[in-house]
Amino acid sequence: MKAILTSALLSLSLAIPALTHADSREMVQMPPMMQAHMLANMRDHLEAIDEILAALNMEDFNTAARVAEFRLGMSSLDSHGASHMAQVMPAPMREMGTHMHRAASQFARTAEEGDQLNAFRALRAVTQSCVTCHAAYRIR
Repeated sequence: MKAILTSALLSLSLAIPALTHADSREMVQMPPMMQAHMLANMRDHLEAIDEILAALNMEDFNTAARVAEFRLGMSSLDSHGASHMAQVMPAPMREMGTHMHRAASQFARTAEEGDQLNAFRALRAVTQSCVTCHAAYRIR
């Protein structure tokens, strides 16, 4: 049993480097209320990506495009309070966020074309922006 547990923990530590290394991401200080708002936005972004993946799986390109544009894309900026949040972000973090929003809008246009493979390729630009930002910054 101990060997199985040790093996499982080793596998987990290889899969999640943060468990074995100090967190070297830049801490972005912001008021608690803004921190809570940002975390809620990030959870909504993740839910939107899940909805997009489900729509793509069903070949419902219009739903995927609509979710992308209005929950992640440039059309979502006001609903997420982006201009207010941008004030507390370092410039490179702000640029990563803008890149993600633009990539989501580009994905929406690509999804509307109805080619599943191209849509998945365009979605990767969105998720790469998320991964890059989350690898560089933290808010708590």
